[in-house]
Amino acid sequence: MTTSDIIHLLPDSIANQIAAGEVVQRPASVVKELLENSIDAHAHSVQVIIRDAGKTLIQIIDDGAGMSETDARMSFERHATSKIRNSDDLFKIRTMGFRGEALASIAAVAQVEVRTRRADDEIGTMIRIEGSEVKTQESVATLPGTNLLVKNLFFNVPARRNFLKSNSVEMRHVLDEFQRVALAHPEVSFSLYHNDVEVFNLYAGKLVRRITDMFGKSYRDQLVFCQEDTTYISVRGYIGKPEFARKTRGEQYFFVNERYIKHSYLHHAIISAYEGTLPEGSHPFYVLFIEIDPSHVDINIHPTKTEIKFDDERSVYAIILAAVRKAVGANNLAPPIDFDDDVNFLSQHTRPQEAATPRAVQPDWAATPKEGNGTRRQQGNLTNWNKLFEGLKSPDETARQQAALELDQAVASRPAVSSQSVTLASKINRLADETVSPPDADALLFQLHNRYVLSQVKEGAMLVDQKAAYERILYERYRQMLSKRNGSCQQLLFPQTVRLTPADMQLVRETTDQIRGLGFEFDEIGPNEILVRGVPADLPNESEQDLFEELVEQLKQSYSDLKLNKPDSLARALARRFSSRYVVKLSPLEIKTLLSQLFASSDPNRTPGGEPVAVMLTMEKLGALFNV
Repeated sequence: MTTSDIIHLLPDSIANQIAAGEVVQRPASVVKELLENSIDAHAHSVQVIIRDAGKTLIQIIDDGAGMSETDARMSFERHATSKIRNSDDLFKIRTMGFRGEALASIAAVAQVEVRTRRADDEIGTMIRIEGSEVKTQESVATLPGTNLLVKNLFFNVPARRNFLKSNSVEMRHVLDEFQRVALAHPEVSFSLYHNDVEVFNLYAGKLVRRITDMFGKSYRDQLVFCQEDTTYISVRGYIGKPEFARKTRGEQYFFVNERYIKHSYLHHAIISAYEGTLPEGSHPFYVLFIEIDPSHVDINIHPTKTEIKFDDERSVYAIILAAVRKAVGANNLAPPIDFDDDVNFLSQHTRPQEAATPRAVQPDWAATPKEGNGTRRQQGNLTNWNKLFEGLKSPDETARQQAALELDQAVASRPAVSSQSVTLASKINRLADETVSPPDADALLFQLHNRYVLSQVKEGAMLVDQKAAYERILYERYRQMLSKRNGSCQQLLFPQTVRLTPADMQLVRETTDQIRGLGFEFDEIGPNEILVRGVPADLPNESEQDLFEELVEQLKQSYSDLKLNKPDSLARALARRFSSRYVVKLSPLEIKTLLSQLFASSDPNRTPGGEPVAVMLTMEKLGALFNV
């Protein structure tokens, strides 16, 4: 008895849809692939037109080489490429695309129309394809270059379309891809339009102009030239001065042979080079180009080609570390950047060494206070001044202290948490000895290194993580504000202008209602600028720019968690960000108020992220430490 054969070849349309799952994940994937095709076609000008964040339309118009009628038809076949002839070519690739999967994958899940003509041809070619099926192919009059339209992405794969995020989120990804390609090729002019609104209009020029055109003229004063040439690799580009580091990630760019890459190991090299110069929680700006023989690089390990491997990563790490460290060290000695100098890396000339000028000596009294001893001295001086006003407390301050005492008494009178309480068998409540009870009203309280609070309890001692406790308290406060939209706002005497990156601006637009519910008042006054008129009344005192940058950064980190809704995600982000501001010296009254608010919360044992807030040191545990 024989069985029928069960293995067969997939139809091209299904094979293309499977390939599209790797290559075309969202509209931004299409933008990336088509922009790279334009670069490979040696275009001098590229125009990008987007509608509905790319869900309805993605149109790329370039003045590149164009294609013949045969090439235009072949370009939509799988594994059809002009970049690879034999296996040796895989190890000397310098073009953006080379696999021959992009157009075939895009045409499998969208309605595609391409018009293309070579400069020497009198007439061009137009092809329409829907779901891998060629609908039309004819000769047409068109400009030299290629005009490619991608309509209704995932029109034939509804399940994939349903997984797309909101227009704001998808547009952020489109902007990311656009910026990466535009930064890598400053010699090409780029423009981007979204729903008929101009987002970018970048003229061809030098790298330093591309950076300032893209991120703003304020970057002109923060750029430091970085260069290191060796027989193995060459490193060139710009880094940001430490004092201009931002609270948000996203302005860190690595390019290997003009291809954008992500490489956490090399990023660590740059952070190490800045060691001791960056404010805590800040991220430096950098746009660095690495030129290396392609034979030393494997770019074929990831479908999007953003993750690569070097054959000697340690050497690359060491060279980048040395280059950036030298640039950071020379920061205060170098004259301003010559904006007429060319730092494009298509040419082979080397930038002349800049003459060093001595740094002006600053008197001690004019120095900006730093973290550590300087801060303590400044706080000590303020304490001495405050002694002049002892006994002159304002009614508001007296009322706040009285409210804190009343809250403390109310919590102290609560019945202790019974050890017999029934709890759900979740991971958080699995360890019974981690459940903590509020201390007695007359318990001894002690603060350890401005970070931990030690309190005497009936069973022994309770150690509270001060930062984690404030994270729990702030989370519940912000969560209530967001649900009731009743965040109190403190109006600014002088409204402040805050500039954000285009991608971050999209995120702010999407979460505007939630941000305003916290007590922020702001208006959009430009493509990437907002005017802040008020901030939440209970936020720490700091610049509005820092507040927004850190809010956006925390929101970006939390937004990817699909299990959380927006208000909860935003409350967690704010609590995590601002809890670190409360790692300070507390008075006895403030310690009692902290513990009172903590045990009045819904879960005093854990932060919103599940980390422990307090641990119980029973008499048995303490005795075991001393072999008692």
